[in-house]
Amino acid sequence: MASHPSADQIINLYDRHATTWDILRTDHFIDRKWIDRFCTQLPARATVLDLGCGSGQPVARHLIEAGASVMGVDSSTHMLALCRERFPAQQWIHADMRSLALDRQFDAILAWNSFFHLKPEDQRRMFPIFQRHAAPGALLMFTSGPSHGEALGVFEGETLYHASLDQQEYTAQLHDHGFEVLDHIVEDAECGGQTVWLARRLP
Repeated sequence: MASHPSADQIINLYDRHATTWDILRTDHFIDRKWIDRFCTQLPARATVLDLGCGSGQPVARHLIEAGASVMGVDSSTHMLALCRERFPAQQWIHADMRSLALDRQFDAILAWNSFFHLKPEDQRRMFPIFQRHAAPGALLMFTSGPSHGEALGVFEGETLYHASLDQQEYTAQLHDHGFEVLDHIVEDAECGGQTVWLARRLP
């Protein structure tokens, strides 16, 4: 399946519209339910790798306020500038999650509303990256689509690409890379219709 051309424009789109996205997202935390759940399962003073951290609002802020030490990764320099201004004590890295190699492991990994912008073949390549960066027992949480395929949204009048594998493949990828699925819900009505995966790295 050939991906839509907009799949390669995600980084540029978010970079150009960082300020608008930040304003809209800061006051729109309908997904707090899952971020709260993620936080409650973190160890004290947990290290969290936030992949596609955006502007740090509201998710990274919530993690930091819960006592976590956050390393945020994003491909948008404008988003990261907002993060550094707000949370200078945390680490913010300009990088593409698809080629991430930090040579360290974390207590938890979050790829919230970011992983699902990757093309299916790039999503498959992320599971070894999750595995390399997850300490034994680490949490992993990400959002996907409800079923295999591509979906096109709109942001600021531009096409916003999303893609998903099917549930069986996500489950298999997690298992094959040392994770057990703790929970999975399709289009959670209490979370803005998000499809969520929560997993844990096996010891």
